Amino acid sequence: MIGIINYGLGNIGSIVNMLDYLYLDSRVIDGPGESVDIDRYILPGVGSFDRGMQGLSTSRLDEFLKSEVILRGKPLLGICLGMQLLTEGSEEGTLPGLGWVPASTVRLQPRGTEKIPHMGWRAVSVIRENRIMSTDDHSRFYFVHGYGVMCKNEEDVVATVDYAQGFCACFEHKNIFGVQFHPEKSHRFGLSLLRRYGTMVI
Repeated sequence: MIGIINYGLGNIGSIVNMLDYLYLDSRVIDGPGESVDIDRYILPGVGSFDRGMQGLSTSRLDEFLKSEVILRGKPLLGICLGMQLLTEGSEEGTLPGLGWVPASTVRLQPRGTEKIPHMGWRAVSVIRENRIMSTDDHSRFYFVHGYGVMCKNEEDVVATVDYAQGFCACFEHKNIFGVQFHPEKSHRFGLSLLRRYGTMVI
């Protein structure tokens, strides 16, 4: 059972629909104390960094996730803003992030005519074996963001994107995963990733 964290920012409905399509059981988690039968989590997110951290704090879902993910070791997948909230902080805001992954979130700096925010389909480069991303050279995902994650430990980086100054498209740090793109908008590539995450052996 996958728990989808609802802290007020995220494409909850789209993710639920994708998981239903894959015959993966899920439940939307609105507050602490709803972890019965949940063995892994998804932290979605669309919006600003500080609003995301405030939403987690106000709902007390930050402490709930800490208990489930950090103390009990259940897997967590952060999507877009959800990925960024797992880092130590962001240039977009002033609040500290959850800090569960040694990384920071920085403003994307365009090269030449590149547009920021970065929006649309983009090829990613998978640079190591991992548990949730295929090493298919033709994998493409849908992005909408103006900030990107920079990991402090190279071994945490699963995939990168050659856009702006370059950024981490996917990381894997112990039981914590993050993707900057939106798998729920990425058709068969997104379905593949969610299937891998939902069925991986814990």
